[in-house]
Amino acid sequence: MHTQHPSTFAPSSAPARGRWRACTLAWAAATAAALSACASPESSAPVSPAAWPARLEALLPADVLLLGEKHDAPEHQRLQREAVQWLAARGQLAALVLEMAERGNGTTGLPRDATPDQVQAALQWKDAAWPWQAYGPVVMAAVAAGVPVLGGNLPRAGMRAAMGESAWDRHLPAAALQRQHEALREGHCGLLPEAQIAPMARIQIARDASMARTAREALRPGQTVLLVAGGGHVLRSLGVPTHWPSDLRSKVALAQAGKAQEAIKNEADAVIETPAPPPRDHCAELRQQWGQGARTGG
Repeated sequence: MHTQHPSTFAPSSAPARGRWRACTLAWAAATAAALSACASPESSAPVSPAAWPARLEALLPADVLLLGEKHDAPEHQRLQREAVQWLAARGQLAALVLEMAERGNGTTGLPRDATPDQVQAALQWKDAAWPWQAYGPVVMAAVAAGVPVLGGNLPRAGMRAAMGESAWDRHLPAAALQRQHEALREGHCGLLPEAQIAPMARIQIARDASMARTAREALRPGQTVLLVAGGGHVLRSLGVPTHWPSDLRSKVALAQAGKAQEAIKNEADAVIETPAPPPRDHCAELRQQWGQGARTGG
């Protein structure tokens, strides 16, 4: 059994959910940063509301379209909402699968005029981790269009088991697994004990497997499942696509806040630049949340 650490959270704790969100934000940022040396800037360009549908159309047909985001970039949630509306208006949206809700929860059976409270209850939405103010418009656009919204993330109850499942260590090639480990070290600002790096990477891989399975179960002939997740989860060599069967057609659009220097060649079919947010010191925030003060070591 691994040593207890603030990254292992009690399911019922609201502050713990906040810490998990901080870890998710930091891990996603570091996953992208770990790949920056192999950037492919020629695949990126700023996107306007008028240009976004054309970028989407160029990615089709696809059984699954993955939209990778930076969680605290509002422009990315706008792109997601518009993608939902555009695909639904064309009758092409089979389902919306979200990292932000747990697998097993969904809006199937709710009417198009369901209230936000009804939708959040159906998804068992955790606002402390994923602010409804940010994601509610994306979700409600799908509900209003009669499209099911499905939680894809690994349920919290399954995370401890995933941490101890060494079979996940063999899912990725060695080099890719090492990138996962480096991303976790950097993303948690050196606060994670080394003994927790491998268990936390197993959680990430298990989460990707859960989202992949949910998307596959939602497939419909001639339509597209839209999967929304953090940027690290959609990368072809590390994330959800590593769990696809060879005959599944998937496309990846990776939204980047600021200059797109973080996507390696062949990791995404499109890289979408959006304005850079104000600078934040995620490491300082993480240390404060974990009560580590100025500590920088694990």
